[in-house]
Amino acid sequence: MKILVTGASGNVGSYVVDELLNRGEQAVAAGTNVQRLEQRFHGRSACVKLDFTDASTFATALGGVDRVFLMRPPHLGKPEDLYPFIDALKAHGIRLVAFLSLMGIEKNTIPPHYKIEKYIEAAGIPYAHIRPGFFMQNISGIHAAEIRGLNQIYIPAGNSKTSFIDAADLGLAAAVLLGDPVKYANTAHTLTGPESLDYYQVAQILSEATERQITYAKPGFLKYRRYYIKERGLDKAYVNVTVALYFMTRMGTAQRVSGEFQQLTGRAPRTFREFVEENLECFETV
Repeated sequence: MKILVTGASGNVGSYVVDELLNRGEQAVAAGTNVQRLEQRFHGRSACVKLDFTDASTFATALGGVDRVFLMRPPHLGKPEDLYPFIDALKAHGIRLVAFLSLMGIEKNTIPPHYKIEKYIEAAGIPYAHIRPGFFMQNISGIHAAEIRGLNQIYIPAGNSKTSFIDAADLGLAAAVLLGDPVKYANTAHTLTGPESLDYYQVAQILSEATERQITYAKPGFLKYRRYYIKERGLDKAYVNVTVALYFMTRMGTAQRVSGEFQQLTGRAPRTFREFVEENLECFETV
């Protein structure tokens, strides 16, 4: 049977597909833009249209599928947006859904991931919740613009620490979980990198790797929110979710280092320094 991977053109989803294929599984890459998926996977994976807001896309996407990697698209801010698809998973008799959640979500009811986890559990679908630390790709992706253009990390995290994990490592972990639906049914996994860093340390690592002086701007929440909405032009709902996450980060929710990744996969997670050195082009000046 096949494994459906939602959000397959994104940071984590694309790595999940790659790792499943590496392990000999039949992966189906799903998203709203099939052409983009086909360009990404070059015929190595079947590609299907899946739109959580359009129930008519569900049946085709789930054809021949018995396991699912599920992630919430950033632009869908309400947990209820995913409920119809979760209902379809139950009706389809899915053997395991691996849901990409958040570290510490079991104690944090604010982000939508909490209600999505609870909805999956209440539906009676076997689950493996993946609760990662912040992605290293947040730094090389959404926050790289200020690093390239201003030599600044513009994140409202205060003095808090974060146990970043590489999305590629998450792809491997998800593939392991989905590969054994009996063993990992009704489990939850907190996955982090090997160390906890504050953003001054992040700036130091970036400075050494790029041979430029990168500083941590340490903006307040309102300044950050205004900048990302007005200057960067990002969606308000998306920015508000990031503000909530960084608020929780300041409370210490992102600093835990877990050994679960190595227990699950048999290898150590990538360090942030290794990630930066492998992705230097993301931080080059404009």
